[in-house]
Amino acid sequence: MNGYAWLAIAIVAEVIGTSTLKASEGFTRLLPSLVTTVGYGVAFYCLSHSMKTVPVGVGYAIWSGVGVVLITAIAWVAFKQRLDLPALAGMSLIVAGVLVINLFSKSAGH
Repeated sequence: MNGYAWLAIAIVAEVIGTSTLKASEGFTRLLPSLVTTVGYGVAFYCLSHSMKTVPVGVGYAIWSGVGVVLITAIAWVAFKQRLDLPALAGMSLIVAGVLVINLFSKSAGH
């Protein structure tokens, strides 16, 4: 499987794990705690496979950047956590950074 496919799966698993982390209420609720643990396990397993072909810095930038934006969107919808203008501007810069890496950097190794 392609390194970027592994990375995409890692991102989705990490987003699921992080989303259920809040619902686990400090690991006091069984089902969300299990989903969190499995989500992070899958995320790191897939991330490690992606690093076989994706440069570490590029992979981590994409993983963390996309993860932050997706988690923020989920928090906005599921937990009603609203962002102010500076937070939205910061998120826009994260998205711009990931796009610049993927579209223009030779380090991305497509």
